[in-house]
Amino acid sequence: MAEIRHDPVVVIGLGRFGSALALELVARGTEVLAIDRRPKVVQALAGRITQLATADATDPDVLRELGVGDFYRAVVAIGGDLESSILATSLLVELGVDDIWAKAVTHQHKRILERVGAHHIVLPEHDMGERVAHLVSGRMLDYIELEDGYALVKTHPPREIVGVPLGETKLRSKHGVTVVCVKPKGEEFTYATADTVLQYGDVILIAGPAAKAERFAERP
Repeated sequence: MAEIRHDPVVVIGLGRFGSALALELVARGTEVLAIDRRPKVVQALAGRITQLATADATDPDVLRELGVGDFYRAVVAIGGDLESSILATSLLVELGVDDIWAKAVTHQHKRILERVGAHHIVLPEHDMGERVAHLVSGRMLDYIELEDGYALVKTHPPREIVGVPLGETKLRSKHGVTVVCVKPKGEEFTYATADTVLQYGDVILIAGPAAKAERFAERP
């Protein structure tokens, strides 16, 4: 079996978000160059991340010396210093990094990062708060909203589809959602088919437009 390759990633800013991201990338087999201007922060992660640098990521000469422009993907995880976040992002654009992710702390910050050229913006606190709100307010066990208003919802099957082969429930035409996977009680997740018969206590993963998926998950 061919080994899966992961492109190396630059992570700029080693606060809670940046550190957790860098460590998780390393755990997944990705080489990481992590940069932060605070020596104590860098020292605390010594031996746990592929390559660490105590450096000012808002200095273009420093980024060039570190070879940041040779990386395909980079993450600007600076949150508290908006000026540094924006400047570091713009420098990555100038260096020709193809895939730039950036952390934003407000929607205004997000808009600025988009204007300077970030390809993906993450608002960790906002996104997590929104996700938890979905879970707290209803029957959903987990909720992930994807692009273009599409969502994956983990929930229990409502009674209308229990004991009936999924192919006979006409879920997509009635509710606009699809059961993708099922986890029978005490077993592992498996793909759902038209012949799958759900039982009370099963856990299902449904996919569909966010509003429809949420409504379906709330059915008794």
